Amino acid sequence: MPKFVYDFTEGNKDLKDLLGGKGANLAEMTNLGLPVPPGFTITAEACRYYLEHGNLPEGLADEVNAHLAGLESAMGKKLGQSDDPLLVSVRSGAKFSMPGMMETVLNVGLNDESVHGLAAQAGDERFAWDSYRRLIQMFGKTVLDIDGDLFEDAVEEVKRARGSDDDADLTAGDFEELVGRFKTIVRERAGRDFPTDPREQMDMAVAAVFDSWNADRAVLYRRQERIPVDLGTAVNICSMVFGNMGMDSGTGVAFTRDPASGQQGVYGDYLQNAQGEDVVAGIRNTVALTELERIDKASYDRLLEIMETLENHYLDMCDIEFTIERGKLWMLQTRVGKRTAAAAFRIACQLLDQGLIDKDEAARRVTGDQLAQLMFPRFASRVEGVRKLTKGMNASPGAAVGKVVFNSERAVELAGRGEDVILVRRETNPDDLAGMVAARGVLTSRGGKTSHAAVVARGMGKTCVCGAEELDVDVKAGRFTAPGGVTVGEGDVISIDGTTGEVYLGEVPVEDSPVVQYFEGELSAEEGGDLVKAVDRVMTHADSRAALKVRANSDNAEDSARARRFGAAGIGLCRTEHMFLGDRRRLIEKLVLAADGTERQAALDALEPLQRSDFEGIFEAMDGLPVTIRLIDPPLHEFLPDITELSVRVALAGDDADAKDRRLLEAVNRLHEQNPMLGLRGVRLGLVIPGLFGMQVRAIAEAAAARRAAGGDPRPEIMIPLVGAVQELEAVRDEARAILDDVREATGADVPALIGTMIELPRAAMTAGQIAEAAEFFSFGTNDLTQTTWGFSRDDVEAAFFGRYLELGIFGVSPFETLDRDGVGRLVRIAAEEGREARPGIKLGICGEHGGDPDSVHFCHEVGLDYVSCSPFRIPVARLEAGRAAIQASGGGSGGGDSR
Repeated sequence: MPKFVYDFTEGNKDLKDLLGGKGANLAEMTNLGLPVPPGFTITAEACRYYLEHGNLPEGLADEVNAHLAGLESAMGKKLGQSDDPLLVSVRSGAKFSMPGMMETVLNVGLNDESVHGLAAQAGDERFAWDSYRRLIQMFGKTVLDIDGDLFEDAVEEVKRARGSDDDADLTAGDFEELVGRFKTIVRERAGRDFPTDPREQMDMAVAAVFDSWNADRAVLYRRQERIPVDLGTAVNICSMVFGNMGMDSGTGVAFTRDPASGQQGVYGDYLQNAQGEDVVAGIRNTVALTELERIDKASYDRLLEIMETLENHYLDMCDIEFTIERGKLWMLQTRVGKRTAAAAFRIACQLLDQGLIDKDEAARRVTGDQLAQLMFPRFASRVEGVRKLTKGMNASPGAAVGKVVFNSERAVELAGRGEDVILVRRETNPDDLAGMVAARGVLTSRGGKTSHAAVVARGMGKTCVCGAEELDVDVKAGRFTAPGGVTVGEGDVISIDGTTGEVYLGEVPVEDSPVVQYFEGELSAEEGGDLVKAVDRVMTHADSRAALKVRANSDNAEDSARARRFGAAGIGLCRTEHMFLGDRRRLIEKLVLAADGTERQAALDALEPLQRSDFEGIFEAMDGLPVTIRLIDPPLHEFLPDITELSVRVALAGDDADAKDRRLLEAVNRLHEQNPMLGLRGVRLGLVIPGLFGMQVRAIAEAAAARRAAGGDPRPEIMIPLVGAVQELEAVRDEARAILDDVREATGADVPALIGTMIELPRAAMTAGQIAEAAEFFSFGTNDLTQTTWGFSRDDVEAAFFGRYLELGIFGVSPFETLDRDGVGRLVRIAAEEGREARPGIKLGICGEHGGDPDSVHFCHEVGLDYVSCSPFRIPVARLEAGRAAIQASGGGSGGGDSR
């Protein structure tokens, strides 16, 4: 029988799969001899059993009994003992940090009798009744699923009767009154009395924590952070220590470095006479952690010692929760801290310089997603024409502009219509997660850098300004008031700067970030400051370790030049159909309407010089690097007028309809297909419409010859799309080779051109060995390969049922965002293996949107592809991930942890 319960003295930081991050780190701190309240952890394995079977696993109750008895023996008192009660907290703790997404219940063990014992032992009736009302409030909301506003409204009523708006002004009698009111709320809303048996409280709280794994907000957070759905959460049962026992007590959160900037120093928040949830919730404004030195120097000095111990032990920035109970410091949690993208790069290089980690580990500590965040635009340095409203705390950097909304539901609604919104709240709580995900940024009037809003926004890379105390936020009225009497209502546009904390009325213009200027070559690493220097150091090492090359998806000279500046090793996908848009559509119309071979050739002859000019520009921008050009792929009807619009126009005109419109309608009807994605497109077009592919190949060859004559070094690769059988490829290949020979003879320029194909059909993947005999390279078109493997059209299904599939866990993430390793990935692996077996030197790459997705890049490294190709802006991300993939595969890196 597996072991389901571990004492804090039994675990360690490497048991996160079993004990969750919180439990593993509590055990690690206990092993280090740090002041951790005694307790034990119920494993995530027990949670998984409970969620699968609907009941607790056999033997768990006996293990909990034994560990609870051990805890009672160590503490010298029983759970809920009437004269001197042992009280415990029941807290969630999954492998990956999910701040505020699951449940916590404090002060478990209090009832109508033990509250008097607690008061007597503490010598403080106010503290005891405050602790009791907190238990009922948290238990009612989290375990019995009662609307938390009912409890808050009762608190506000009592404060109004007292003539105060501050919890600190409430007396013991006020809290005793609230206990009575809260019990009535429980009875009326839950249909049962608040449980007074301490063990029943604990057992119900444990079950509630297990259930909270599948709470809506937890599911949404896991989807957002790509955390596996089947991990489950551990439960930590810890003896209570109290920060609400008076002004010599308190609670706080500390970081060993600034999680927003990465700068070394003392960062965090502290709140006197409070419990931990008060700090994280942001309900009461905290003081800076440095103020603790004035308030309680002994505890402050001890905390700094512990912070140094933990950072040197974990070899990373640590996030710490602590409580001071009457001058005694206790550690309640530590973890590798969530940080902003800028802080991640800075901290990695700081630790590298301190000799705590090596270069490989520094690259492992950052991600492509974080690099992408650093490339987002920022507000212009000079702001004119907008009004500055206030300045709050710079909780999570970035520039965000949008319409003001005051609740999560409205944020989701407007964002779903494609509108940019800023979610404005007094403080956020876990129920606001959907709105935070939907919003461009988050603004709160309360809370510090360790509040819920700040922590969650940093984890998501979302711009956030919190603690903007000058704002009077009235959520119910749908407005906030700024200094000077400026009123801002729902729908008004504001701009928030998460780097400076500034808030503006109106839209502030944006400019390129320093990191983008560095990649563009406009800013050197030395000129760009410590952040750009850190990015440069990490990127240089990642490039030196990468096996995968990174190419660009580019269809014009301008994008190609930018891609090269961003580090592209060539072009992996040039989509020639994009060259037929705009004014060139009329030439496609002529091709479609051609009555005979002469008219068709005239249309092709008109297109060829335009194509040739395009290719010359791209070859010049990518001189000396490979350029993979895909011959026209989409169905021709995509270049023609909409069938409905054209039919209506002809019908309304009747006998007076334009002859050209009539011919166009006839052609559109002839070319109309029920499922164009699987119709006349790709290689099929080249075989059915004589001369179409030939015109493109000739334009490529002549453009390459012209560049060679100009002293350039063009390296074209001609890609045949949508091949399903080797015979299709052979027919087009033979025609292409004849044209290449013809141009070589006519120009005297020898420009070798590889001829290969896109693998985007399951049949092509399964017959890759045959196709490789005729192809000199494969490029996996994973967008279409995903559609044809799953049997659905992306345009049709993403809005129809993807949301439901994500909720049900059928998709962990959309297969169009991250490559489906089990299905599409297996086809890629098969095709790569069989292609190399048939043609050992074959070049293999990927050119779908997955080429810029970090997880997909790692898969491509594992399979042994030669390159990935993505949009120019994503090239630095793919370069970084290519290096990280090689480091991970080699087992490189030293020290550290996962900050998720």
